[in-house]
Amino acid sequence: MFPVRQPWLCKALGCYDCCIRCIGAVPYPSLVATLLCYAGMALFCGCGHEALTQTEVLVETYFARNVQDYAVMTSFIKYFQYVLYGLASFFFLYGILLLAEGFYTTSAVKQTFGEFRSTQCGRCLSLTFIIVTYILAFIWLAVFAFTSIPVFFLFNMEQTCHNINILAETTPSINQHAWICMDARQYGLLPWNAVPGKVCGMTLASICKTSEFYITYDLYIAAFAGAGITLLALFVYMVATTYNYAVLRFLGRKGVR
Repeated sequence: MFPVRQPWLCKALGCYDCCIRCIGAVPYPSLVATLLCYAGMALFCGCGHEALTQTEVLVETYFARNVQDYAVMTSFIKYFQYVLYGLASFFFLYGILLLAEGFYTTSAVKQTFGEFRSTQCGRCLSLTFIIVTYILAFIWLAVFAFTSIPVFFLFNMEQTCHNINILAETTPSINQHAWICMDARQYGLLPWNAVPGKVCGMTLASICKTSEFYITYDLYIAAFAGAGITLLALFVYMVATTYNYAVLRFLGRKGVR
């Protein structure tokens, strides 16, 4: 695939021209998408794993007293962390496959090396990658939306703590801010019969000042950003695979098989 494997080409064109042709044969959209995908999955899986662990600690410490109240959430976190391991492995392999497919179907490679031919199997494989990538993009769009839920919860919690601090500074009465609460049951983290299930007043404000809260908040933001980067990578993959398939169809109509 690369000019260095054809010494006669390097002798005929020179080292400089050979390098230029080699650089021109790189499928840059697929390469950029692969780098974005790996970076996004590293953020999403790594930060998401740690954020789930910190969430379990926060809920156990401040929002629930009975173990049965957060048993379902603990099981969900445990299984979802295993899902993150599987997602990281899958996208690592899928990124390699798409990058290899991009190298194979790059028009610059076909123009440089005449022995690369478009076959019916190659076109079918490119069409398969297009369908799978489109399906993954729609699924990951749902994952991206789901990842925003904990960010929204912690953002509201931070804003609530800010309002409590303002009321504590402006009004001497405790009753003015004791009714301001954050209820984890409203976000589905705990069942409705969980006790206490919510934190109010200055207790809530004190939680927002802990390092565990800020670490969890930052981790969820990083995981949300990672999901967005991965979604962007899938969109770039969609464009690249569609273009690659169009190249193969064009070469097939031109009689290059």
